[in-house]
Amino acid sequence: MGAKSQRKGRAAELELSRIFQGHGYDVRPGNPLNYGKEPDLTGLPGIHIECKRAEALRLSEWMVQAERDAQRFQDGTPAVFFRWSRSPWMVCMKLPDWLTIFQAAKPGNNRKIYEKGE
Repeated sequence: MGAKSQRKGRAAELELSRIFQGHGYDVRPGNPLNYGKEPDLTGLPGIHIECKRAEALRLSEWMVQAERDAQRFQDGTPAVFFRWSRSPWMVCMKLPDWLTIFQAAKPGNNRKIYEKGE
């Protein structure tokens, strides 16, 4: 990965972490010198965040990476957060994972959002 690409990726991680922080989540970017040795972002309970800022959409590739890293770091359900230039952030995850989160968020439901092994 080239230096320009690394800067763009780091800027995306900082941008996304600020958005989460603005909504009350203590999400922090990983150490910029440890690419691949720690998650892109940490602090969103039960969700492994794979952060991408690219013009070419490669969701299948990104989701494979998110799943692999979620298992490796044991930090939650894999989700790919991505955006293109001048576009809003988007999220991609597997439907069963999304349904688990959505069902748990229903009013009156006392279930935890996500537990490994469900």
